[in-house]
Amino acid sequence: MNIIDTIFDAFHRNGDALYDGGEAVTQSQHALQAAHLTEQEGKPATLIAASLLHDYGHVSDESEDSVDREADGRHELVGSRILEEHFIPAVTEPGKLHVAAKRYLCATESDYFATLSPVSVRSLELQGGPFTDVQARAFEENPHYADAVQLRRYDERAKDPEMITPDFEHFRPHLEAGLKSDA
Repeated sequence: MNIIDTIFDAFHRNGDALYDGGEAVTQSQHALQAAHLTEQEGKPATLIAASLLHDYGHVSDESEDSVDREADGRHELVGSRILEEHFIPAVTEPGKLHVAAKRYLCATESDYFATLSPVSVRSLELQGGPFTDVQARAFEENPHYADAVQLRRYDERAKDPEMITPDFEHFRPHLEAGLKSDA
């Protein structure tokens, strides 16, 4: 099975759980909505792929969901560790950084915190809270920070139980565009 089929299989097997343990959408719905929103805004295939895969750590077989726990399971690192073997950084880094992007936005935009769902507020606490000024400036030095921030905005909007999206197979070409040449 190739990596894209493996990813789709993981979503089909594990994606029916509610996203982050309390949102109104499933893990699969959340991933599809994030990718769909990215695609609707005409973003590059690699960012669409990143949006689809940003929470892969929640559905992979190595998942350690953390919302019901007292510690952060670092799903963004679990997912990126698996995906980095197969995808280019333009696909993996925004997902790897999307938690940091939430912390960044909470530190740099006075109204961003108010857009977070209660579950996202809880996970923010587990993830270390808003960045300090020093952490925010350091984050801006990462070459993928702008895509991570954009992905984060799609992430927050991708929680609509009524949204209709294409299925996973629709996004296969975007994932293929982000594969490493040797993958």
